[in-house]
Amino acid sequence: MKPEIFIMDVDGVLTDGTFFYSSEGKVMKRFGADDNDALSLLKPYMKLMFITGDKRGFEISRKRIVEDMHMELVLVSTIKRIEWIRERYDAEKVIYMGDGIFDHYVMREVGYGIATGNADENAKKYADYITKRNGGERAVAEACLHILEKFFEPYNPLELPKKDINIQRDWTV
Repeated sequence: MKPEIFIMDVDGVLTDGTFFYSSEGKVMKRFGADDNDALSLLKPYMKLMFITGDKRGFEISRKRIVEDMHMELVLVSTIKRIEWIRERYDAEKVIYMGDGIFDHYVMREVGYGIATGNADENAKKYADYITKRNGGERAVAEACLHILEKFFEPYNPLELPKKDINIQRDWTV
C-alpha cells in the first residue's frame, strides 16, 4: 500500500486537546512544537489535511492550520468521518491519525491508522501504530517520521532532505 493522503484530527492530535474558555466562550487551544516542520518533510510524498469536529473552535484551528501552516482544514463530524473519507478518497490509500472515542471507526476502515500515546483505548486497539508521544507534544512529528520510514524514504538527520520542502515561517525583526 502506497498511501496518498494523511488525514489528521486536530484536537488531541495536533493540540493537546485542551480548550481555554472565558465568559465569552472558547478562546484558545494549545498547539505543539515541531509538528509543522515534520509535516514539511512528508509533504513531497503525499497530500496532507486536517479535519475537526469542533465548530466553536474552528476559527482558532483555522488560524493555526490554514493561515500559519498553509494546510487544508475541513469541518467533519466525528461520527461521519469514514463516510466523508470514502466519498472523496480510496480509503485503502488513507493514513488517518486520531485520538478520540470515535476514531477507531475510521482506523478500522482506512489503509493505516495512527493513534496518539494518550488516545482512547479503542483508537489504540485498532491503530497500526501508536506514538510514544501524546497529542500536542510532537505526536504528529513522530508519526511523520514513522510514515517516511515505513512507506517512503527514512529521514536522515545527518543530511538535508533530498526532496524539496517548504517550511512556512513568519520572521519578524
